[in-house]
Amino acid sequence: MDETVAEFVKRTILKIPVAEMMTILQAWGFYLKINCRRTSTSGERKESLVHDLVLLCEEKRARVSDAALLDIIYTQFHRHQKVWDVFQMTKEPGGDIDLFDMKQFKSSFKKILQRALKMAQLYPAKEAPQSDSASSHMGNSARLWVILSRGPFACNMSRVINFLVSVTFRDAEENAVWIRIAWGTQYRKPNQYKPTYVVYYPQTPYAFISSSQLRSSIPLLGQALTIASKHHRIVKMDFRSRYLDSLKAIVFEQYNQTFETHNATTPLQERSLGLDINMDSRIIHENRIEKDRVQKITEEVFGDYPQPRLEFAQYKLETKFKSDLNRGILAERNEPLRCLVKFSSPNLLEALKSLAPAGIADAPLSPLLTCIPKKRMNYFKIKDK
Repeated sequence: MDETVAEFVKRTILKIPVAEMMTILQAWGFYLKINCRRTSTSGERKESLVHDLVLLCEEKRARVSDAALLDIIYTQFHRHQKVWDVFQMTKEPGGDIDLFDMKQFKSSFKKILQRALKMAQLYPAKEAPQSDSASSHMGNSARLWVILSRGPFACNMSRVINFLVSVTFRDAEENAVWIRIAWGTQYRKPNQYKPTYVVYYPQTPYAFISSSQLRSSIPLLGQALTIASKHHRIVKMDFRSRYLDSLKAIVFEQYNQTFETHNATTPLQERSLGLDINMDSRIIHENRIEKDRVQKITEEVFGDYPQPRLEFAQYKLETKFKSDLNRGILAERNEPLRCLVKFSSPNLLEALKSLAPAGIADAPLSPLLTCIPKKRMNYFKIKDK
């Protein structure tokens, strides 16, 4: 086993919490007979276990793909450590519904990505400012595939291509496929410690891609995903979060399910109003009527189920100063006034749901705050009409 593979396996295992060690190793499949009792909270014993696992991997001649698979499993357990962007694909108008073949998808995705990356490095395009939407550089997928399939790109480039990218797949729940991409160059092997992850649900138009420092590689990744899944176009939605399950629930409209909560404290809307027992009964009656009204409006907007977990919503405002007097520094300003407002919380939607019942805000809340799940976005741009 190569030294780089051994180091990769060692680093990955060291990241795994002791309590999850056996579960992840058993899911890996490369795990062999090691006494489960050997794991404990002791760092020294964990180091010993890691040493024995590396020796086993050497005996079995583990490859990079085996270590990458272990990293996928670890990331599945700790998916909240990544920031996920949502991408939406579309088919051509009037396009037929194709039967999905997972084996063909994996093969096509890998080949298209490898060849696209090879072409991009041979013929680098001039850098252009990125737009807010990925649609500007992720369309025309059919044209790209024609270019890749003809001429010098159709020849055998496997030796060179293997240095450009390393792709690993793992099937998961609900027919999802996890894809791990480690990026390299013509002169450097793929960096296994800074991969990009893709979670794709077959026969749906949505894919979830982890944020990557290599932004220039995302268009190529989008092209490969679009062509392999037999779509025509892909766009990046204004929707991101650390909580992959919540993003999935929102785009697939699976709201009525249990989500991870920040703490077990009583929700604000269920807390006592703190009424004085000596208060006038008529005031208590009016407070109850108002409380029932607010609760009814809140349930109409948010439902009576736990909210998907998002950490923030961001609003960019652009407006021009308007005045009947038409004078002053602001009135003469040609550039619009720009303002950025960001709401953040360990569980933003649940916090928004609690505002009116707690008496912090009037009911109903602004549609700009309540439309997040419906519009499937938490980045907003507000401009003058």
